[in-house]
Amino acid sequence: MTSQQNPLGRIYILPQAIKSVARHAALQSYGVISLAPANIFEAVGQLLRKNNSYGINVSADGEGLYLDINLVIEYGLRIKTVTDSVAEAVKYNVEKTMGIPVIRVNVYVRGLRISNPD
Repeated sequence: MTSQQNPLGRIYILPQAIKSVARHAALQSYGVISLAPANIFEAVGQLLRKNNSYGINVSADGEGLYLDINLVIEYGLRIKTVTDSVAEAVKYNVEKTMGIPVIRVNVYVRGLRISNPD
């Protein structure tokens, strides 16, 4: 949980809210097919219940946020270009929406997929 102080009190932001913003930004990026579970536990958890927070891990310290994003991207695109675009989009949207600095965005490509087999 991340908190901020203002003149009227404290604001608490749960990791699920940060994951939601990061998920939306990542899926809107060019070349991203879907998010992927980070490990077998997330995969099983996603199968047993509808969990929209898989594929993104959030950690925080006094300086800001650290995000890990696991992606499946389109086959045939430059991986570095897609991952750089995703990292910038996620960083910008999370900082703009939450008002918390993002220190690092780690993007892991878990797979490639052909979306249109024509």
